[in-house]
Amino acid sequence: MSRRLTGKVVIATHNAGKLVEMRDLLVPFGVEAVSAGELGLPEPDETGTMFAENAAIKAKAAADATGLPAFADDSGLCVDALDGAPGLFSARWAGPDKDFAGAMARIFAELDARGAIDRRAHFVSALVLAWPDGHTELFEGRVFGDLVAPRGSAGFGYDPIFRPDGHDRTFGEMSAAEKHGVDWQTGAGLSHRARAFVALRRACLAPGA
Repeated sequence: MSRRLTGKVVIATHNAGKLVEMRDLLVPFGVEAVSAGELGLPEPDETGTMFAENAAIKAKAAADATGLPAFADDSGLCVDALDGAPGLFSARWAGPDKDFAGAMARIFAELDARGAIDRRAHFVSALVLAWPDGHTELFEGRVFGDLVAPRGSAGFGYDPIFRPDGHDRTFGEMSAAEKHGVDWQTGAGLSHRARAFVALRRACLAPGA
């Protein structure tokens, strides 16, 4: 059974871009959020073989360390013609310096090397909410689209090369509100992270909040 989330929560991330997006999504619900980075918590080793496993590792580590509920997102870009890569290793493709321009260039170089014309891809977000007593809940979201030449400087990561289905602009050309596309009345969302968060909202945040 799902639990209601109230009071204070730890966002188990050291990624500034993810932190901004998660805080934006929490604003309507009056939940106080502090990040693992702000608390000085170490980053656990992400040894999972699935997005959900890595999200659970991060959320559980933060909940155990703080005695507070914690949630973590593990997400990535999956390119059809690259057999789902970079996928689970999306952040690692950018290296320790977070060189996503280089990572995006690598994607196109590998597509060219394969002679791949298909540019279909999707983002995945696995969001795990963990409590100090070991209870966890998983919420997932996906958004499908095409890869295009980099456009826009908004967002972060691979946003400039991803154009979601039904839109003319990339995530890198959209404001945060446009990228998330959240309508709390209908439960709709555009981005992968927003779709996972909408599912969390239904289960764990007070109705009508």
